[in-house]
Amino acid sequence: MSSKPYATNLTDAEWAILEPLLPKAKPGGRPRAVDMRAVCNAIYYHLKTGCQWHLLPHDFPPSSTVYFYYRKWQRRGQWEKMNHTLREAVRQKLGKSAHPSALATDSQSVKTTEKRGMSMGLMVASR
Repeated sequence: MSSKPYATNLTDAEWAILEPLLPKAKPGGRPRAVDMRAVCNAIYYHLKTGCQWHLLPHDFPPSSTVYFYYRKWQRRGQWEKMNHTLREAVRQKLGKSAHPSALATDSQSVKTTEKRGMSMGLMVASR
């Protein structure tokens, strides 16, 4: 890792929460050679910045390795579980309920299927 951490890097307290949730390496073969904290930091960097995987800074593990773990954890639902656990712990540390009690939506974010007062279904049927 670089000498100056990225703003997206996990704190020691966050890592202490996430590390036990990481899937263990398969028994048998070679031990993991990759730093799993660095993998998680790279994933958070990617998600926050929106950069392409192959454009991850070079002080992270190889982008193919980071992407491999992200997709594997995402498909198995492990990434979501890890983030929920981390969010709950951070909320409790801040003195809040572990689960948010309110939800805010922005009407500008909701896409509509209507155009000039006609629904898309009617537009297709009228062509």
